[in-house]
Amino acid sequence: MPRAGLDRATVTAAGAALADEVGFSGLSMGLLAERLGVRTPSLYKHIASQADLAHRIAVLAMNELADTLRDATQGRSGREALVAGAQAMRSWVLAHPGRYAAGNVAAGRGPDDPFIPAVQRVLASWTAMLHGYHLAPDQEIHALRMLRSMLHGFATLEAAGSFQIAADVDVSFTWILNFIDHGLRVHQAEASHLAGGR
Repeated sequence: MPRAGLDRATVTAAGAALADEVGFSGLSMGLLAERLGVRTPSLYKHIASQADLAHRIAVLAMNELADTLRDATQGRSGREALVAGAQAMRSWVLAHPGRYAAGNVAAGRGPDDPFIPAVQRVLASWTAMLHGYHLAPDQEIHALRMLRSMLHGFATLEAAGSFQIAADVDVSFTWILNFIDHGLRVHQAEASHLAGGR
């Protein structure tokens, strides 16, 4: 009999919390069982394998990140949405590095995989962060890749303690966001000028 109060969602949430604590690479079924106070075989009544656990953590992570970004950017546009979303993602990754790592190594397993809509929700939030800049559709994908690369790179480097130079990391992050905002506004102005000259 499965332990009372222990179910798939509880095991997944505990695994995500443990991954944040010990690192995604340090997560194991044995360590999770110890944390939950059960024997390892008991976990397999709820989770098929460690790969299944990792995938479920990834789905959880992407939905949490999507919620975080949605809440931060709701009712905002332009620079305000960009800064609010970026700060929210940075804070969330710093607080949840293990589950974020799970989300980054996961891949969709078919059309019914809940990971796919979870990732699409994150993508929609990133798109909303850029909406106020009125990018042309053929330019939006490039801006999204730039934004994702910056946010992912900065947050994961910071979470790993990789910024060693004695300069304020918050100041650096603000500088980068100012640079991106300026670049997007210049691009928007140039695109409008070209469109008006036709």
